[in-house]
Amino acid sequence: MPGLQESKLAFIGGGNMASAIIGGLVNRGIDKQNIYVSEPWEVNRSKLATIGVRTTTDNTEAGGDADIVIIAVKPQVTKAVCEELGASWTQRKNLPVLVSIAAGITLSSLQEWSRTGDGRSAHVVRVMPNTPALVSEGASGAFASADVSASEKDLVNSLLSSVSKATEWVDREELLDVVTGLSGSGPAYFFALVEHLVTSAMSLGLTKEQATRLASQTCLGAGKMLVESSEEPGQLRKNVTSPNGTTYAALQAFEAEGLEQIVDKAVKAAACRAAELGNTLAK
Repeated sequence: MPGLQESKLAFIGGGNMASAIIGGLVNRGIDKQNIYVSEPWEVNRSKLATIGVRTTTDNTEAGGDADIVIIAVKPQVTKAVCEELGASWTQRKNLPVLVSIAAGITLSSLQEWSRTGDGRSAHVVRVMPNTPALVSEGASGAFASADVSASEKDLVNSLLSSVSKATEWVDREELLDVVTGLSGSGPAYFFALVEHLVTSAMSLGLTKEQATRLASQTCLGAGKMLVESSEEPGQLRKNVTSPNGTTYAALQAFEAEGLEQIVDKAVKAAACRAAELGNTLAK
């Protein structure tokens, strides 16, 4: 298996997440001619072509001889795409690493759908990225089939590092549903909190623009402190909470309204829904 710099990469699907990963790879100096994208929509193909990567509408043309194939299509069409690719790989001696970012599609489904005519299956890795990958600040969870080697995992890590600052490998597939509830859906929780902060500040007299700028920078700064500090989140919270001070008053209000239980229910609801979608799409 060649390293990432020498590998042929095929993206099946050229939407926002695929484009983010491709942009990150190009910025790292990956040879643009080693990146092939199959995308049915001309608008997306044109955008990718301007980057300098190769584009096509033919999945097997892009993924037929690739070392790594990234499935970045809608879950509903993943089966047809994998079956098409698997049939095209029948004559290949060495099968590619198949990396799926299609939400909810299980490992067993990906293996079954991508089988070659002689019964072999590609080594499969499921990845749950999140939308901050679009600004190279992503967080991803990953789970690999048992036949994925350490060197293949390293290859996937290199691929994801172009857009993800944190990639966590889980040892049970169902934990990807937890990753979905935490970091996959997490940006929306963050945006919802900022919305409410802005609305509250506006009700107290700040303009929308002022409140948005202050809330955005506050969250950015707090996030940077969290990433760069060696202290746990709970300790960082305590560091800015003076006894009977303003922050203490706000946190008491959170506690009175059951913030801990609200967050717990939200993460569990997202994780359960991810599991439900996976079971439905596998049928």
